[in-house]
Amino acid sequence: MKNTPPTLNNKPEDGFQSLSPAVWRASTVLFDNIADFTTRKERLFDGYTYGIMGTPTTRMLEKRIAQLEGASHCIVTPSGQSALCQVALALLGAGDHVLIADSAYGPLRSFASDYLQRFGVACETFDPSAGAELAERFRPNTKLIFLESPGSLTMEMQDLPAIVRAARAAGITTVLDNSWASPLGLQGVPMGIDIVVEAASKLFGGHSDLLLGSIATDNRSLYEKLRTAQSVLGQVVGPDDCFLVLRGLDTLALRYAHQCASALAVAERLANNPHVERVMFPPRPGDEGHARWAASFQGGGCVLSFVPRLPSEAQVHQFFDALQVFRIGASWGGVHSLAGYYPEAEQARRAYCRVTQGIVRLAIGAEGAELLAADVEQALRSAAG
Repeated sequence: MKNTPPTLNNKPEDGFQSLSPAVWRASTVLFDNIADFTTRKERLFDGYTYGIMGTPTTRMLEKRIAQLEGASHCIVTPSGQSALCQVALALLGAGDHVLIADSAYGPLRSFASDYLQRFGVACETFDPSAGAELAERFRPNTKLIFLESPGSLTMEMQDLPAIVRAARAAGITTVLDNSWASPLGLQGVPMGIDIVVEAASKLFGGHSDLLLGSIATDNRSLYEKLRTAQSVLGQVVGPDDCFLVLRGLDTLALRYAHQCASALAVAERLANNPHVERVMFPPRPGDEGHARWAASFQGGGCVLSFVPRLPSEAQVHQFFDALQVFRIGASWGGVHSLAGYYPEAEQARRAYCRVTQGIVRLAIGAEGAELLAADVEQALRSAAG
C-alpha cells in the first residue's frame, strides 16, 4: 500500500463556539507557501513566526491586558521579575544610567547591582517618596527610571505625575511596576508612563497557581525593541498559563473590589490595635501617603504592612504560630490570605528607608474581612501575652 502523508487540519469545526478560549500549543508554526516562510521575520511584531513568539492564546491574553492598561501593545513574559529584567536588557547598554526607587521589588534591585552594573550600566536608587525633585538626580546619560508606587513592604508613594513630567521633559523613559494596584487601581499608560509592568502571577491570575508577567506600552518603537528582546532571550510563556490568566481576568473586577474593601477594613482595625505601632496602607485616610494615592489611584489594594509592637523575636514567631486563617507565604492577589515577616535587617540594607523595625505584610484574600481582622487580633493578643 502506498504511504500517503497525513492531512493536518487543526481548525475547529465550523459553527463551534465556546465561552472558554482555545489553548493553542505549538513550537512549530506552519506556513502556506515558501514565500510566507522566507518572509516570516517581517511578521515578528504582529504575526506568528515560531512558538517562542506565542500562539493565538498568547495574543488573546496580550490584547486583553493591553485593553485593561489603556495601551496599544502588550507582551507577556514568564514572570513579573522577568518582565522587569527584559525591559532593562532591551533598553540599557554600557555607559547608561538608571534610577530605581529604593523601595522597588528586591530582585530588581539585585539584578541592577549584581548584573547591570557588571555590564557597565550605572545604577542608583532614589528616595521612594520622591516627586519633581528627582530631576536633580538626572544625568545626560540617564535612560530609565524604575518606579514602584506604593513601594514593596514599606508602601511609600512617589508623586508619579510630577516624575513623569520631569522625565518626559528630559527624554527619559519611565517604567512602572504596577502589580500592587493593577490597571483597575491605576492606568499608568494614559497617565504618561512609557512602560507598565505587571506581575500577572498575582491579581490577574488570582489563584496562586502560575507565574506570568506583562509589559504594556503605547510606544511602537519601544514595543518593537521589547518584542525583539523577548525573541532573542527566549522569554516564552506556555499557552496553558495564558489560558489560566485569561480565566482569572474574568473575575478580576469582582475579586479586586472585595479584596480592596477587606484590606481597608483590616487596616483600620489594626490602626486602632494597641499591639500595632504603625500601619502602612496608602488607601487608608491618615496614612502619610494617602494624599498622593487619592490624587492618582482608585479602588485600593489588597496588600498592607504593619509594624507589630512585639519586642522579641520569640513573640513575633508566636504571632505567626497563632494565626488560624492567614497562611505563611509570599506573593498576593490570590483568594487565600497570606502573611509574611521581614526583619529589621532587611530594612537596614536600604539607603532610603524610614522604617527600622521588622514588618509584617498581609496579603488579603477572598475570606471575609471580619474573619481576617479577628484572626490577626487574636494572634497579636496571644503573642503579646
